[in-house]
Amino acid sequence: MNAADEEVPRAVERELPHIARAIDAIVERLENNGHLFYLGAGTSGRLGVLDASECPPTFQTPPELVQGIIAGGDRALRHSIEGAEDSPEQGKRDLLDRGFCSKDALVGIAASGRTPYVLGGLELARSLGAIAIGLSCVPDSEVARAADIAITPVPGPEIVTGSTRLRAGTATKLVLNMLSTGVMIRLGYVYGNLMVNVQPSNVKLVDRARRIVAQIADVSYEEATRLLDQAGSVRIAILMHKLNLTRPEAEARLAGARGRLRAALAPSLA
Repeated sequence: MNAADEEVPRAVERELPHIARAIDAIVERLENNGHLFYLGAGTSGRLGVLDASECPPTFQTPPELVQGIIAGGDRALRHSIEGAEDSPEQGKRDLLDRGFCSKDALVGIAASGRTPYVLGGLELARSLGAIAIGLSCVPDSEVARAADIAITPVPGPEIVTGSTRLRAGTATKLVLNMLSTGVMIRLGYVYGNLMVNVQPSNVKLVDRARRIVAQIADVSYEEATRLLDQAGSVRIAILMHKLNLTRPEAEARLAGARGRLRAALAPSLA
């Protein structure tokens, strides 16, 4: 298995230009009040839901900004609902039920490249004028042909024939990591390699938030703790310290920079 998996990152590497195009397209939609949707069935759907669910705790995004939809609904996350993927119309309905519209971006995920549920979603996206991105692991697939941007890592045959949770699943996870993280970096949710939008919602994350403030503001851990208590968030704490601002002033400055810490710290914003 380990030897077989060595091909996966090489397969993803060959798709980097398409991944970059997809990131650009998604950022453009999100900067104009759009949303990112992942749509898939089975393993592909679960990976989409997983990636979407990680965005709020990692980047403090609103839960509706990145949404994962799996054929068969939430029950399908734990139970196999095989027939759920066979209806293209259900894929369309599930998107529309979430408010999907022309401003949004869709990543339709189907390792096989031919899942009707996903093809229906891609068809809807294109008919509405939304951006349709197809992620599959088969060359020249139906999903690729149905998309505006096709991302097609081809990692080779599975060691258990047809078990796409293996090499194809790993390739899919790597691509989704790049898409969501690349988008959030472009949107300013990351400063350098630091999660400046992290939600200090448990002991581990409180410690991480303090260490991020200490590193960027160049203060002691104890001073970072005090700043964070005053500010309520990592970005506001950093702005208050580095620019000698009150909390309301820092909040206004960050809002003027559309939440981008680097832009808020720039003298040109003054």
